[in-house]
Amino acid sequence: MNGVVDLSIQSLGSCRIQSPLVNASGGSFVSDHDRILYDDVVCDENRDLPVSQWPSFEAAGARREIFFDPSNTVAGIVTCGGLCPGLNDVIRAIVLSLWYNYGVRRILGFRNGYQGLNPDYGHEILSLDPEAVDGWQDLGGTKLGSSRGNQDPARIVDTLVAQNVNILFAIGGDGTMRGAQTILEEVTKRKLNIAVVGVPKTIDNDILFIDESFGFQSAYMAAVDALKAAHVEAKGAPNGVGLVKLMGRDSGFIAAHAALSMSDVNFVLIPEVPFKLEGQGQFLQALERRLKKRHHAVVVVAEGAGQDLVAGDDGKDASGNAKLKDIGVFLKEKITAYFKTIGFESSVKYIDPSYLIRSVPANAYDSVYCLQLGHDAAHAAMAGKTGMLVGRWHGKQVHVPIALVTTGRKRIDPSGALWRLVLESTGQEAWETPAE
Repeated sequence: MNGVVDLSIQSLGSCRIQSPLVNASGGSFVSDHDRILYDDVVCDENRDLPVSQWPSFEAAGARREIFFDPSNTVAGIVTCGGLCPGLNDVIRAIVLSLWYNYGVRRILGFRNGYQGLNPDYGHEILSLDPEAVDGWQDLGGTKLGSSRGNQDPARIVDTLVAQNVNILFAIGGDGTMRGAQTILEEVTKRKLNIAVVGVPKTIDNDILFIDESFGFQSAYMAAVDALKAAHVEAKGAPNGVGLVKLMGRDSGFIAAHAALSMSDVNFVLIPEVPFKLEGQGQFLQALERRLKKRHHAVVVVAEGAGQDLVAGDDGKDASGNAKLKDIGVFLKEKITAYFKTIGFESSVKYIDPSYLIRSVPANAYDSVYCLQLGHDAAHAAMAGKTGMLVGRWHGKQVHVPIALVTTGRKRIDPSGALWRLVLESTGQEAWETPAE
């Protein structure tokens, strides 16, 4: 880890109440002194330091003593941002853990993202219990609804106070976590004992300091079906090109993993690796060589790739992110025009499965992961942890400060093992670095 990074977790106060889980058979507990090392290998920065001074995350899990009295606790849950497999699984897991493990009997579901916490919108507040969330784990999307965009944190905290909410669970990506941070700041300013706990959701897998966000594996597995279809279409036409646009605003993890899983992809274009269309050894010439040799090709492009190539005005969406120009349609037109210009017969089959992928239910792996995240979020919140999210680091469940994950996005290292594997699988080394 370069530089000093604060991995400490905020707490609302001392835990003085014995957890109901103490009397449960087979209960296991962790302590705040249980740590997960940031580095899982010895590195130069740590070599001469005792292990106790190595940077480490607080371990997630149930505590023997808790901060909140379950009989007086009110929890709220909100889902924000784009859809992602596993949202309903996480909601259900939080509800079941609060209800059965801790005896919390008032759990509120706020509708349509942070809008549901702003009374100006008039969204219904749902009452959640095990019966209400029965079967949610089998459904894609979010039964609470979602939205993008900033809301006034003062109005949100007013709602939490009016509803006597002690704990707010925010399920979402980096924009959601930035919103959670502003809510926490307002709560802190008012000196309120309200815990703000995040569960990281991003289909792009781009949240810092966690191994993997929930729903990611379900997403790239669903994307493989689109790549298989593109492969069939490409082989079904003379010099056919199957072009698939996948999610990946700033990070190409879905494109990379789907391509590796399918292994019949010939070109992967991601935001982290700039490319040029024309010129010696660049994309269009490389594609031409591929078609002349094998008479078909599959191209995968992440939505955020090649934005410097596409004309158009830059703008912002409701979450403050730069609006992306449509690289998929752009490439389809450029590929078609290029081969027409050189008099080479070709057919481009373009597929954009984004919404089909976002809306699928979680697969078995993600369902287990979501269940664990939901339970760990409930354990952390009941212990008075706040300003943090639950995640996985080196295969272990940990607590990560929200302020830390909002400092940037996780991205593929162009010189790292993952991208090298993609290059080896596709054989596209000839154009991985744009010519000067």
